[in-house]
Amino acid sequence: MSLILRLTCPIRVSGLRNWFPRSFPQLRPSVPTSPAARWGTTFGLLGLMPVSRAISPSPAPGSPEKNRLIGSNPELRMGPNDTRFPWRQFLRMLWPHLKYLLAAIGSALAVAYLNIQIPQQLGQVVNVVSSLFNPVNGEAGSQVRRFMDQIREPCGRIIQLYVGQALMTWGYIYSLSCLGERVAADLRQRLFASIIAQDIAFFDENKSGEIVSRLTTDVQDFKSAFKLCISQGLRSTAQTVGCVVALYSISPPMTGLMLAVVPVVIGIGTALGSVAKATAVGEECISNMRTVRAFAMEDQERVMFNEEVAQARRLNERLGLGIGIFQGGANLFLNGIVLTTLYYGGYLLSTQQLTAGDLMSFLVATQTIQRSLGQMSLLFGQMVKGLSAGTRVFEYVNLEPTIRLTGGQEIPYFSLIGDIEFRDVGFQYPTRPTQRVLDQFSLRIPGGKMVALVGSSGGGKSTVAALLERFYDCNEGVITVDGVDIRKLNPKWLRGRAIGYINQEPVLFATSVLENIRYGRPSATDFEVMEAARAANAHNFIQGFPDQYDTVLGERGVTVSGGQKQRIAIARALLKNPTILVLDEATSALDAESEKVVQEAIDQVAQGRTVLVIAHRLSTIQKADAIAVVDQGRIVELGTHDSLKKAGGIYAKLIRQQEQSPTPSPRNMA
Repeated sequence: MSLILRLTCPIRVSGLRNWFPRSFPQLRPSVPTSPAARWGTTFGLLGLMPVSRAISPSPAPGSPEKNRLIGSNPELRMGPNDTRFPWRQFLRMLWPHLKYLLAAIGSALAVAYLNIQIPQQLGQVVNVVSSLFNPVNGEAGSQVRRFMDQIREPCGRIIQLYVGQALMTWGYIYSLSCLGERVAADLRQRLFASIIAQDIAFFDENKSGEIVSRLTTDVQDFKSAFKLCISQGLRSTAQTVGCVVALYSISPPMTGLMLAVVPVVIGIGTALGSVAKATAVGEECISNMRTVRAFAMEDQERVMFNEEVAQARRLNERLGLGIGIFQGGANLFLNGIVLTTLYYGGYLLSTQQLTAGDLMSFLVATQTIQRSLGQMSLLFGQMVKGLSAGTRVFEYVNLEPTIRLTGGQEIPYFSLIGDIEFRDVGFQYPTRPTQRVLDQFSLRIPGGKMVALVGSSGGGKSTVAALLERFYDCNEGVITVDGVDIRKLNPKWLRGRAIGYINQEPVLFATSVLENIRYGRPSATDFEVMEAARAANAHNFIQGFPDQYDTVLGERGVTVSGGQKQRIAIARALLKNPTILVLDEATSALDAESEKVVQEAIDQVAQGRTVLVIAHRLSTIQKADAIAVVDQGRIVELGTHDSLKKAGGIYAKLIRQQEQSPTPSPRNMA
C-alpha cells in the first residue's frame, strides 16, 4: 500500500544506466507536480438541486465540478440532449416481445369494451324493474312471470359480461406481467453487460451504490411505470372514449352538458401537472436519499447543503399545494358531474324524455368516466418517474468504454518472452486530472527478470501495475510487451493469459476453494487446479479443510487467514500459467509467519517468469534483479540491492528506517 516516508535525500542516478545494458533508459530529474484539485463533497441526495442546475449541461468528464456532482442527482451528469428518453431504442427492445404487448393491449381494450357494455345492460335491468310499478291488468302471478321472462335476458348478458371481464382482466394482467418482466430482464442484462465493460475510470467516478441503484431500483421503477401506463392508461382512455360514445347514444343533451365540465377538470390537471413535473426533483430526493459523508462536511459544504435542502423544501411545498388543489378541484368537479346528471336526468325522466334504465346507465357510465379520469391523472406522476428512471438506465446502457474488453493482437504463447518497457509514460487519473501521477516514467523489465518498485506513498508504483494491466491508458508515452504497444493487444488475452495480477487484498468469492482457484481459468480440470495450489504452497492447508477443495469460503474469503487467502489468490493466478506476474504489495498486510510462507510461494512461482514487484518491506525484494525507487512519478534510483545500499541515497535511507522499525505498518509503507 502506501509509504509515507519523507524523502529529502539528494537523488543520484548517474552511472546506473551502465549497470544493466539496454535494460533501463536514461532518467530525467523529477519535477514536482501540483496537488490534486479539490474533489468536493458529494451530497448523495438525489434531487437536492435547484431546477436551474438540474437542467444545466453537465461538466466536462473528469473536471472538478464533474467529480463534485458524482453521487448526487444523476440527471445532473447528463446534458440537455441526453435527458430525452430513447424511444426508438426502447421500441427495438419491445419488438421481440411484441406478442405479449399485443395480447396486453387487446385484453385491455376488451376489458374497456366490456366495462362500457355493463352500464347499458344494467339500464335494461332497471327498466324491467321499473315496469313493475306500471299498472297492469291481471293477477300478481302473471306479473311475476312477465318479470322473470323480461329479466332473464339482460341478467344473462350481464353474467356473460362479468365472466368475460374477469377473463380479459386476467389476460391483460398476465400478458403485462410477462412483457414487463421480460423487458426488465433484457434491460438489466444489457445494463450489466454495459457496466462491466466500462473502463476502471468509470468505477472511480461513480459510486458503487449508485451503479447498483440503476441496476435494481431504476429498472424496477421503469418497469412498474411502464406496466401501469399500459394497463391503466390504455384501459382508462378506451373506457373514457367508449363511455362518451355510449352516453351520446343515450342522451345527447346530457352528454353535451357533461363534456362542458370535463375539459375544465383536464385543464386544471394539466396546469398543475406542470408544477409536479417541475418539482419532480423534490419527490426523487426522498426516494433516493444517501447519507454518505453527510456528517463530515466542512462549513462551506454545510452551507451549500442547507441551501439545497431549503430549495427542495420550497419545491415540495409547491408540489403539495398543486396536488392539494388538483385533487380537491377534481373531486369537486367529478362529483358535480354526478349531481348534474341526477338533476338534469330527473328532469328528462319527469318529461318522459328518458327512461329510468337510461338514467341508470348514464350514471354508471359517468362514474366509469370519473374513475378513468382519476386514474389517468394519477398516472402522470408515474409516467414522469418512469421516464426519468428509464433515461438514467439507458444512459448507462449507451455508454461506450474507451478501452474495449476484446479485440486486438495476440502474441503466440510459444514466442511470448515477457519483455516489458515503459517509455516516457505520463499519466493522471481521470478523477484527478490536475495531479500528474507519472511524469516521463521510463523503465525496461527484460523477459524472465524480476524488478521491484519501492518509494514513498503517492509516487505512482501501483499506477505502473494498473497501466500494465491496461486498467487505464497512459496519457503520454507508450508501454510495450515484446515490443508491441499494449494498446494494440487484445485486453482479454493480456489480462486473462499473459499477465497474472495479485494485489494486497485479493477478492475471494463465497463459493468453494476449487471454484475460487478455477476462476483464473474456468476450463481447467480439478487436477490442474490442485497442481496450481501445490505450486502456491496452498495444497496442504486446503487438504486440512473439512471438505478440502469443496469447502465453501465466506463472502470475500473471511473464513480463511490472510496468508491462506493470498496463497489461494496466487494459485488462481498461476492456473492460467502467465508469462508475466505482477505482485502489488502481495505480502504487505501479512504477519511475519504468513509473509514467510507466501514469500516462499512467490519465489517458487517467479522462476522463469517476468515479475514486477511492488513492495514496502525491502527484505522481500533483496533478490530482485533490479530495484527502482519511484518518487513523484519518476524513477530516481535504479540498481541492485547491494549497489543502491552502497550509494547511500533514498533506498539506503529506507533500509535504515525499516531496520529501526522492523515491522512497519502496511498503512505507512508502500
